[in-house]
Amino acid sequence: MSATDWVEDGWNADETVELARRLKALGTDLIDVSSGGTSANAEIPVGPGYQTRFAERVRKESEIATGTVGMITDPAQAEHILRTGQADIILLARELLRDPYWPLRADEDLGGRLATWPAQYQRATHRDQPIHESDLRD
Repeated sequence: MSATDWVEDGWNADETVELARRLKALGTDLIDVSSGGTSANAEIPVGPGYQTRFAERVRKESEIATGTVGMITDPAQAEHILRTGQADIILLARELLRDPYWPLRADEDLGGRLATWPAQYQRATHRDQPIHESDLRD
């Protein structure tokens, strides 16, 4: 759900909270909260986690679980959002285009050992292994 269209006199966060309450009453149990995407005239202040504040507001004021998006690129950032109750789930899009193994890397970066790499990808888990001259044959 787009929490705001970032256009003067357009859709806003107050309306989003009200819609979320109504959707919860109809049985919805989670809302993916984002913003923008509805007007070419939108002036969106983009920055790390810039849409999370909307997910947090919908979560608190509508008492419904939320997912958040928007320049969530670092595992510690994602963990902070979850631990502080700003959202219930992290939804990744562009970051997974940049780094398809982000969830596995996040598990490792945060000290977990729950994720396992498919056997055929085990060698992709570490970038610190040097290239050997024997690998550079013509």
